[in-house]
Amino acid sequence: MEITEIDGIRCAGIKERYGLGIVKCRGVVAGVFTRNKIKSASVKVCMEHISDGKIEGLIVNSGNANAYTGERGIEDAKRICKILANLMKCDERDIAIASTGVIGRFLDMNWIKEKISEVYSNLGNTKKHAEEFARAITTTDRFPKKAYSRHPKISAVAKGAGMISPNMATMLCFVFTDAKFDSGELYEMLKEAVDISFNRLVVDGDTSTNDTVLLISTAREKVDRDEFQQALNNVCLSIAKQIAKDGEGATKLMEVIVEGAKSDEDALRVAKAVASSLLVKTAIFGNDPNWGRIVAAIGYSGADVDETISISLEGAGEVKLVEMGRPLGNEEIAREILKRSDEIRIRINLHKGSCEGYAIGCDLSYDYVRINSEYTT
Repeated sequence: MEITEIDGIRCAGIKERYGLGIVKCRGVVAGVFTRNKIKSASVKVCMEHISDGKIEGLIVNSGNANAYTGERGIEDAKRICKILANLMKCDERDIAIASTGVIGRFLDMNWIKEKISEVYSNLGNTKKHAEEFARAITTTDRFPKKAYSRHPKISAVAKGAGMISPNMATMLCFVFTDAKFDSGELYEMLKEAVDISFNRLVVDGDTSTNDTVLLISTAREKVDRDEFQQALNNVCLSIAKQIAKDGEGATKLMEVIVEGAKSDEDALRVAKAVASSLLVKTAIFGNDPNWGRIVAAIGYSGADVDETISISLEGAGEVKLVEMGRPLGNEEIAREILKRSDEIRIRINLHKGSCEGYAIGCDLSYDYVRINSEYTT
């Protein structure tokens, strides 16, 4: 289900050297943004514009983050909103904006001003329009990320592949629905969904200056809140897994599931430490069942742990590597599972309590270095 299947949503996009996408979406909005203290000018303007919970349109540019650009960056972001607002005949404060791309460069305002009218004139509600918008917002992505729920009706589109850390990610995610909630309710539900999805996600441990997740409702249908929350959680979790799978240079999706922790916080600390470990990630890429790297990450996670740990590997088959601190000598079985699998689950039991947690990540390949060493050239 594309975002254009949500009643009241029209969009379009263009992808050249840069990308530009526009969505016409009169309704109610809530947002969650990067925790990086150096925020993109576009993030700052967007946070200000959606503070009253109202929205008429969304404009997104890719290829330039509009970050670390000072007052000029703020002025450029506001100018873009004003140009679109004039076309839509609405208040510029009802336009949300997002940017993604290279940090420290000023936007090509001549290109953007020229393309806004072109993209706006092509707005529509077909699958083609939705696909154009999805492509327009990507950077190093191999594919746009999409997820949906039919009942209740929710559709999301996102970009993200690198500069991904458990404080969201270098990601833009736009979630659309026709469910009728006020902006405060939308924020509460979005916060929960982000906490169990994007805040469990790590590709490379870097937190972006531009992370933006918006939940936009055209507010046409009454929906049970609990039912909506569950559907929203599932949509965001699907997007998070797609971002991990498309991690720059990634060949394997990795999930880390921690059981038997003394607290939920400890379970999450361990899961994030293992998913973030460069040594674990490179071992997964090399099909190397080096469970000692997992043990080391557990040990430095800050959680209450000791050597009484169990570790299993699951993929195209499953095998236990360590049982209650005792190595089982199953490395060759694990190696074959790694070779046959593009999705790997590391299951850890700390044997300290009954609490659980998880994190989502990917392996680290040669291509990650290549992609990021050539990013600005």
